Amino acid sequence: SALTDTSYLVKSNIISLKMSEPLLTLISAEEVTMECKDPVDITALGQAKGIISDLQPLGAGPVDTTKLVEVARRLGDIPTGQTNYIVSKDSCQKAYENLATTDRLALDNIYSRVKVFAEAQRRSVTDMEMDIPGGKAGHTVSPCKVAGCYAPGGRYPLPSSVIMTAVTARAAGCEVVVLASPRPAPITLAAAYVAGADLFICVGGAQAIATMAYGTSDGIIPSCDVIVGPGNKWVTAAKSIVQGQVGIDMLAGPSEVLVIVDDTADADVVAADLIAQAEHDVVARAILLSTCADKIKSVEAAVHTQLNTLPEPNRSTAKQAFLQGSFAIHCQSIDECIALSDKLAPEHLEIQTRDATAVSKRCLNYGGLFVGVHAAEVLGDYGAGPNHTLPTGGTGRYTGGLSVFNFLRIRTWMRIDDHKQSQSMVNDSIVMARLEGLEGHARAAEARLIHEN
Repeated sequence: SALTDTSYLVKSNIISLKMSEPLLTLISAEEVTMECKDPVDITALGQAKGIISDLQPLGAGPVDTTKLVEVARRLGDIPTGQTNYIVSKDSCQKAYENLATTDRLALDNIYSRVKVFAEAQRRSVTDMEMDIPGGKAGHTVSPCKVAGCYAPGGRYPLPSSVIMTAVTARAAGCEVVVLASPRPAPITLAAAYVAGADLFICVGGAQAIATMAYGTSDGIIPSCDVIVGPGNKWVTAAKSIVQGQVGIDMLAGPSEVLVIVDDTADADVVAADLIAQAEHDVVARAILLSTCADKIKSVEAAVHTQLNTLPEPNRSTAKQAFLQGSFAIHCQSIDECIALSDKLAPEHLEIQTRDATAVSKRCLNYGGLFVGVHAAEVLGDYGAGPNHTLPTGGTGRYTGGLSVFNFLRIRTWMRIDDHKQSQSMVNDSIVMARLEGLEGHARAAEARLIHEN
């Protein structure tokens, strides 16, 4: 999310449900209320401030490289005794070359699709100019110079996030792409090679965000202009601290999927998609809106069956996500489904109904839209083309997902070529300045008047 996260409060006590009770708690539309909530965890914010303070002994300026290595060791980003926080390009290339053929082909295919989509986005916005009284005005579209990209590491490394962030920055035209990911797995290193990252720092959390925001004292890592990418609560907290110093994509909350279905939906497919979202995190939300009561029962049964075959820790994570924040609503019509979906503005919105395309065109608020039974949200996760870094917690009402536009600056300009033809605009400016009580503005405009002799 950009500034706030919206949590869905269900009046029934979902968290207290026992494992034998339904995983998709059936509630009414009236039982869902909305609470605006800051996505930044207060405890994590305090800890992130402490980490950044440790990295900047003087309270400002670049991150002290020695301190960075100390913090990275203490927090488990790099092994004890290691002094290098940079991953070499050779290491990334070697990891790519050592991939199994099937893995390398999948990575190459995903890279290509994301690149083609991002480049098409970039071509969709261009420089422009138009006539104004006595001259021209327009805008230019240009990329920022240095992009910072974060990709989660640890238990669930996300090489797909490397592709989604770094490839998009490169398609926007950024000269330098800095990547950060802690304890990078070989597939993450390979993704960095494919994506063309210029610099790779093997640190995570708040320390990674601070390093990309402020640069390093050894001059290796430059201060980034924009920092993007998903991360844990310390990453989100640190992004909230550095925004303003740098641009950021969003402050994201828990991941979500909302699926609209009718009697034609395949319960097994719907259940699989809900589980795919729930396994992300114990606070992830899987929401089902259906015009068919029997379909909700079928999906519930399918969730139980499929969940029991999921390996650990995925199964426990998904089960807790279902129990503490997920729900189903039996709606009286597709119109009611759409109205509720627009109210919740989910991160991922799937439409699995008859006439899915027509239904999708009536939906207004979402991060990413997946139309029809074959358009699985997971295909968006892994490189159909559109970016998988999307707004959460209802912020899809006013913003969109990560794209080349996060790295672009649209800057306006004007030029006066015919002094005489500009006089109507000069006079209007004089009048408006005095209406606003800004006499200095009025006199600056009057300095451009043509005085008749």
